[in-house]
Amino acid sequence: MTKTSNFPSSPESFVNPGERLDDLERNGYRILQKPEGFCFGVDAVLLSSFVTARENERVMDFCTGGGILPILMAAKTTSRDIWGMEIQPEYAEMAGRSVALNGLQDRVHIVEGDLMTAVERFGASSFQVITVNPPYMKKGSGLVNPADAKAIARHEISCTIYDIAKVAGKLLSPGGRFYMVHRPARLMDITEALLSAGLEPKRMRMVYPKEGERANLFLLEAKKGGGRELITEPPLILYDEDGNYRPEVRELYGF
Repeated sequence: MTKTSNFPSSPESFVNPGERLDDLERNGYRILQKPEGFCFGVDAVLLSSFVTARENERVMDFCTGGGILPILMAAKTTSRDIWGMEIQPEYAEMAGRSVALNGLQDRVHIVEGDLMTAVERFGASSFQVITVNPPYMKKGSGLVNPADAKAIARHEISCTIYDIAKVAGKLLSPGGRFYMVHRPARLMDITEALLSAGLEPKRMRMVYPKEGERANLFLLEAKKGGGRELITEPPLILYDEDGNYRPEVRELYGF
């Protein structure tokens, strides 16, 4: 794809030791990643395509990591005010470089910090859209990776789903929308957390690795102050019988 004119002449100059530069196949955008740390996966791509955000809507991405969601949101939506919040300083700094690499500083803003401080920092009811690709593993369950970056990304160490829902409920304006991707095994916990925060599940799509297999992800939209009505969208199947992405998934990636 043709790159926009505000791209730097030498993208490689943004790459630090231990990092790589990946092509996102969208608008010529690229992203910096740490191969030995935590890299984004298909869940981030699916979530970015599930979200709707209009030009005048302010978007916040919790647990933004290397900034994949804000950058994909800039490519796939018309929102002009997209934020990403990350607790790990090295990932927040790398995400900021990815934003600069793509010339998105006027639309995308990365801040370092604990999401539990977001309401104090930005003010209540200050966003219309919140997204999150949170740690999937419940606190105290499973083996914790000794590498902190992977542990924080995969386990509820710095925040739980209840923390995320509570903050989102306060940060969203009335009628605001909350989007997340997660594992089906946590659906009951997530529903309970959202309802306790005044966020009503409104739209859901189950994601299956292959036809005939159990779902391993789901995409969910909840609305602040919404009524009790849930729409279940057609299932999304990732791979064909040969292990290749199906056409819809390839389209979501931008291939």
